[in-house]
Amino acid sequence: MIRRSLAHSQLVASALLVVLLLAGCVPQSPIVMTAAPTGSPSLATAPPSSPAPSATAAATSATATADRLAVSAEPGGDATQTLANPQESGAPLTLLVVARHDDWLEVALPQRPNGSTGWVRVQDVTLHALAYGLEVSTDRNTLTLTENGRSVKTYPIATGTGGTPTPHGSFFLTELIEPTNAGYGPYAFGLSAFSDVLTSFGGGPGQIGLHGTDDESTIGQSVSHGCIRMSNADITELARLLPLGTPIAIGP
Repeated sequence: MIRRSLAHSQLVASALLVVLLLAGCVPQSPIVMTAAPTGSPSLATAPPSSPAPSATAAATSATATADRLAVSAEPGGDATQTLANPQESGAPLTLLVVARHDDWLEVALPQRPNGSTGWVRVQDVTLHALAYGLEVSTDRNTLTLTENGRSVKTYPIATGTGGTPTPHGSFFLTELIEPTNAGYGPYAFGLSAFSDVLTSFGGGPGQIGLHGTDDESTIGQSVSHGCIRMSNADITELARLLPLGTPIAIGP
């Protein structure tokens, strides 16, 4: 049985802080609180490759405990970058753990190129076990919810077109917002994935999202600029269930 996440109320980013700019998934403006810049999307000349998606068995997330999280290129190394906590959207900085080496964690990073990882100190994060995972098939336009590696429910979705495909790879849910502008339904998850084709769209960085839609007739088709659309009832169900850091594997 699908269980509601007890931490759901803490995962919806404050509407006053939302600045999540996704990859132009619908013809309307991106998800922002005020009018967004318009213009033609920029095209990448050499799209980065993504790792093959892996099975979404039980996983672990790492949530930053301070206002900045130092990230190193290798365990024990000097910091090569720092990530802000909370994120610009107001959501807590939560990353997916890939591996552990002594007191260091390798984590997936929500940045280009897709599949980027870095190392953080265990003492700088709080770890959470993740029972749920998501598996997307762009050929079948389906999203399957898993619990401890076992399929629980499959949903119909819409994905990217041939010219603006939904990127394949292993990613995770970075933030959850309640959009206020038309086209995205009641909830939108940000993913750690970025478009392999669009480097920017409407002022945003080409981040991929998982969201609802005001036109559910598009569900089951390959019609978006790369984002994943669900019915509003289905995205509401997932928004009430899934914590940040939940892994999502996208493949054919």
